[in-house]
Amino acid sequence: MRRIEQLAILGATGSIGRSTLDVAARHPDRFRIFALTANSQARELARLCIEHRPRYAVIADAESASALATRLRDAGLDTKVLAGERGLMEVVSMPEVDVVMAAIVGSAGLRSTLAAAQAGKKILLANKEALVMAGPILMAAVRAGGGPLLPIDSEHNAIFQCLPPGGTARDGGAGVRRILLTGSGGPFRTRKLSDLDAVTPDEACAHPTWSMGRKISVDSATMMNKALEVIEARWLFDAAPETIEVVIHPQSVVHSMVEYSDGSVIAQLGNPDMRTPIAQALAYPDRIEAGVAPLDLVDFGALTFERPDFERFRALGLAYEVLRAGGTAQAIFNAANEIAVEAFLAGGLPFSRITDVIEATLEAIPPRPVDELEDVLEADRLARAAARALDLRPA
Repeated sequence: MRRIEQLAILGATGSIGRSTLDVAARHPDRFRIFALTANSQARELARLCIEHRPRYAVIADAESASALATRLRDAGLDTKVLAGERGLMEVVSMPEVDVVMAAIVGSAGLRSTLAAAQAGKKILLANKEALVMAGPILMAAVRAGGGPLLPIDSEHNAIFQCLPPGGTARDGGAGVRRILLTGSGGPFRTRKLSDLDAVTPDEACAHPTWSMGRKISVDSATMMNKALEVIEARWLFDAAPETIEVVIHPQSVVHSMVEYSDGSVIAQLGNPDMRTPIAQALAYPDRIEAGVAPLDLVDFGALTFERPDFERFRALGLAYEVLRAGGTAQAIFNAANEIAVEAFLAGGLPFSRITDVIEATLEAIPPRPVDELEDVLEADRLARAAARALDLRPA
């Protein structure tokens, strides 16, 4: 009989967390929820705990944890509630946990992802910032811990499926010539550049094909998400930056491709539904039903592809510069973007100036070598301070 795997879902109240719960609930013979975590959505976390009855729940602070524990006791649950980053790291390191879904948005998920890697857990990585900030450190922890790391981003999961088992893109490994990373181009792919100053947060968050959180939706609109994914692909697949190319594909059906030295191009296709990569990673190397509608290519009709406009999407060019610079440049890049997006969503910074903030922060802080995690965290702290010191008001 197959052993039931115990899941810890970090970021359970977000879109990835909810999709993971949906897939896992379809297969009670394979998966059981061991722990659920959230930052501040205590009511939603309580609802999910009542529905899925985990042994542990983690929320950001002690006050919220106390209130959550009371609510769960009143509902008749014996779920143990922990608080903060220490609680996250404790949960992912528990011997009962088999799989960790790392879906905390932004740099906040870095330490818990590292702890899961060091504990040898099977990690489903939906937090791209962990690799962007600390790629060599995280990958070293994965190797030392001995557990598998499976990408959940639809593009990286597609690349993983298109590569041969154990294959990398380094120096033509397994005959790999190029990684073709697709992106929809977001909601402003064809809007006049002169009109971008007037973009509102709600417009930027209205993605044409994917349903995502607000920060990730803004990253898609600037194509910063694709810039981060270029960096992520470099570390996940040991790929030289010059072998990673971005292709605009507005329909979001071809999730990415790998080109081989014999001229073959292998692509992974599917409806734009995150339950597909989640199911693939959860069950790997098996395949399980995910609740996703079958892809009807005839219904889609034409699939189109374009080269990205690096003037419109300046973050893409910055990603390659950051990889060339090395060291802490990646952490600075990510931190500056988080501050700029935060300012935009708060109604202060114009959409068109998000990338300006990132560029100015990179210019203000020279990159330093990365020898340990503290080097990354210090660069993150300095970059946030430098970005906040910029004029984040409308021009």
